[in-house]
Amino acid sequence: MRGFLLTIFILVLLFFTFLAGLGLGFVISGDDGFRVSGERVAVLRIGDIILDSQIYLESLSTIRKDKSIKALVLRIDSPGGAVGPSQEIYSEVKLLREKMPVVASMGAVGASGGYYIACAAEKILANPGTITGSIGVIAHFVNYEQLLNWAKLNVEVIKSGQFKDVGSPFRGMTEPERKYFQELIDNVHSQFKLAVSEGRGIDPKEVDQIADGRVFTGEQAKNLKLIDELGTISDAIRLAGNMSGIGKEPDVVYFPKSKTRFFDLLFSNFKSLGLSSFPIKERFGLFYLVDIIR
Repeated sequence: MRGFLLTIFILVLLFFTFLAGLGLGFVISGDDGFRVSGERVAVLRIGDIILDSQIYLESLSTIRKDKSIKALVLRIDSPGGAVGPSQEIYSEVKLLREKMPVVASMGAVGASGGYYIACAAEKILANPGTITGSIGVIAHFVNYEQLLNWAKLNVEVIKSGQFKDVGSPFRGMTEPERKYFQELIDNVHSQFKLAVSEGRGIDPKEVDQIADGRVFTGEQAKNLKLIDELGTISDAIRLAGNMSGIGKEPDVVYFPKSKTRFFDLLFSNFKSLGLSSFPIKERFGLFYLVDIIR
């Protein structure tokens, strides 16, 4: 009898330990799994250098399908990133805007690709000291030619066309190659300027005057019509609540959902140790990225 009761006690103890761990995991991850559904405002946090859009696209898809979500706040704290991912997020936000109000709120930095994404929102808010703007495109190339000459090393390249190894780190660019890349960058730059002109309702000629890569404070950006209002994330949430008809104090649900759970804390996080990081300048591509931030 005593053994049976001990077994029952252990099973009950394990059950409540499991529930406590699960609950702690929800708290740590910021998950709202226990929240009673109602009309809510979603906050999508876009941070750091944008190299991949997948996690944001998945969040936007979830937000679109959730009938309880009536408005979206983009919380942008990013210096930008790769052109393709920035444009993908921008396009999906524009599509979602047909269904619900979208407000962008910029934190410390909402520049270049971060600002590009903000242009898909109906309203943009920033703090007076937010770094924004940087409407431009950049590409980095490293040239090891002199180092190879010093080391008396020779690199042989076999290619199928004149521009197949353009941007190679083993030699300097030729003038035709430099012209080729400049045309690419100018084309992508024009796409950025068009997004700003359409999103902000600014004449293209006015955009040309400020789309030279300069950054602006939030206060300067307001004077240039690049943002609508000076305000915090709380102001943006209240505005989104009002625009959606929920009211000034809406319930909020945050995205992307963190994958952290209670038992994950027992294991090391390789990313936090820098083992999965990838230096931005080792990646080929064109970037909507404010260079002075790094």
